[in-house]
Amino acid sequence: MDPKETTSGFGKNPRPPKANKNKNKKRVKNKSAAPIQITAEQILREAHDRRLEPTHSIPQQKIADLEELSEFRQRKRKEFEDNIRKNRLNISNWIKYANWEESQMEFQRARSVFERALDVEWRNVAIWLRYVDMELKNRSVNHARNLLDRATTLLPRMDQFWYKYTYMEETLGEVPKARNVFERWMKWEPPENAWMAYIKMELRYNEKERARAVYERFVSIHPEPANWIKWAKFEEEQNNLAKCREIYTAALEFLGDDKLDQKVLVAFAKFEIKAKEQYGDKAGIEEVVIGKRRVQYEKEIDENPKNYDVWFDYAKLEESAGDPTRVREVYERAIAQIPPAEEKRYWRRYIYLWINYALYEELETEDIERTREIYEQCIKLLPHKQFTFAKIWLMYAQFEIRQMNVQQARKLLGRAIGMCPKNKLFNGYIDLEFQMREFDRCRTLYTKYLEFNPANCSAWIKFAELERDVLGETERCRAIFDLAIAQPALDMPELLWKAYIDFEIAEEEYENARDLYHRLLERTEHVKVYISFAQFELSIPYEEGSDENVKRSRDIFSKAYDKMKEKELKDERVILLEAWKDFEENYGTDENKEAVQKKMPKVVKKRRKAKDSTEDNIIWEEYFDYIFPDDQVQNRLPKFLQMAQAWQAKQKQDGGNSNNNS
Repeated sequence: MDPKETTSGFGKNPRPPKANKNKNKKRVKNKSAAPIQITAEQILREAHDRRLEPTHSIPQQKIADLEELSEFRQRKRKEFEDNIRKNRLNISNWIKYANWEESQMEFQRARSVFERALDVEWRNVAIWLRYVDMELKNRSVNHARNLLDRATTLLPRMDQFWYKYTYMEETLGEVPKARNVFERWMKWEPPENAWMAYIKMELRYNEKERARAVYERFVSIHPEPANWIKWAKFEEEQNNLAKCREIYTAALEFLGDDKLDQKVLVAFAKFEIKAKEQYGDKAGIEEVVIGKRRVQYEKEIDENPKNYDVWFDYAKLEESAGDPTRVREVYERAIAQIPPAEEKRYWRRYIYLWINYALYEELETEDIERTREIYEQCIKLLPHKQFTFAKIWLMYAQFEIRQMNVQQARKLLGRAIGMCPKNKLFNGYIDLEFQMREFDRCRTLYTKYLEFNPANCSAWIKFAELERDVLGETERCRAIFDLAIAQPALDMPELLWKAYIDFEIAEEEYENARDLYHRLLERTEHVKVYISFAQFELSIPYEEGSDENVKRSRDIFSKAYDKMKEKELKDERVILLEAWKDFEENYGTDENKEAVQKKMPKVVKKRRKAKDSTEDNIIWEEYFDYIFPDDQVQNRLPKFLQMAQAWQAKQKQDGGNSNNNS
């Protein structure tokens, strides 16, 4: 037999021929660009348009007979029961189960599911509402009525049940039953919206007397001023003017002076004007209202004369009345209440009484002399040796400017600087002269300002900006910056140095800027200064093709790293390495990137004693520390040298012992 053939019971079958390997090779696809290009935006828009379309056809199950229907229902019920058994508190499982039974027209089973769900969580509002909706949808009105009756009995504070109950009864035309439901609801004294719903229902059926009775009960339970006004407007709409007046009168008596709201009085006055039966004219009614407020303010002032907020409100009331004599009387009485101590915190609110008084005289009565007198009296009253208010001085000077008394304003501000110099006074005076383009005076004021407070970096910067931006004096600007950085104490030196360096960079004086960086590093070796220095060197333009700026920046990073390492500043080293890493990612070679990456530390968690620890109660706290690879090498080196020295000493000892033995 030929070994290449196989034998079976049906004869000889030859071995199939070998497949052609060339045919199995994959053909190379055409990788050239398609003639029609599709953008990512088109793909996303098409996906968004088709997101609701089914990606595949859902197979439909056809039920042929009752037996298959019974099996299908049994299988679905088992799935629902399993889901409920896994999590009985998931209400959505119960609702889905009941809705499915309803879809199968199995209403008794659906009710059974809802009842079981209520046994699990009877406080859940959604179950009750879905249960009621099912009954109403299937026109089981009595079932729905019984359900709502149970719900309102068990959960009387849930307004959704009451609203649904009354709406259902009214929709069915059972207005007496709806009224009975509202009456049951009102016994629980619900919020205002519930009462208004009851009133609106009565008005829909033209039951005005019933609505009036509900309003009366409503106001007795919620006696807010707005509710009294609602009731009065209702009676006014019914043209019952006597009842409306009676309501307003009852409101005034009930609220009294303590709870009386001005809105009630205004509404009462407007009603009387509209009815044309008011006692007196409009001005007389407004005078009555203002008189009520005066009595209240006087009472509060008697209780606490130093309550400046009451004085503000009182003065505002009199200003609205329009009697200058009364306004001045209130302001004079108010400013007479001098704070009890010469501490600025007591005077901050009081000083605005003077300001408002002066503004009223200037703007409303236009009494210029009286305004000037108010400012003078205020300045005389202030204890300038302890504290002062720059706002008063500046407002007084601005007032004189408005009166075209420029010299008087200058004398006033010069007097203020002489008596009680403050930064705000200098800034305000300089701003005044700057607006009038008196730049020589600005220079003089800046000189005095810096003599008064040489540590104010903001003043130095503004002085230099005046010389450079406004006057174009570059050398004077540089001289001012040199004087500034030479000061022994500065409040914000980082801003000053940055402004000076930015000035030199803007002038393209790169050597001066580099010299400033070196001078700054002699004073402080902060990591941010090194990073800024490196970025500066990188930004300097050189000849095309030159990498001098990259070399200089890398040298600064390297030098800064050695300094941080020498001072054992771990956090600063990490910040520097992150900046250095970003720099090498953009400008370095693979070798440079790897060198910086090897310097990156490993973060470890450690424990240490907390500051609050005591000998009896030791508290440990966790913190994160950095372990740098080059520090580990440096720490291992002394140990290696000790081992080498010990080995050398042992060799010498062994050599001596051998000589003695010989």
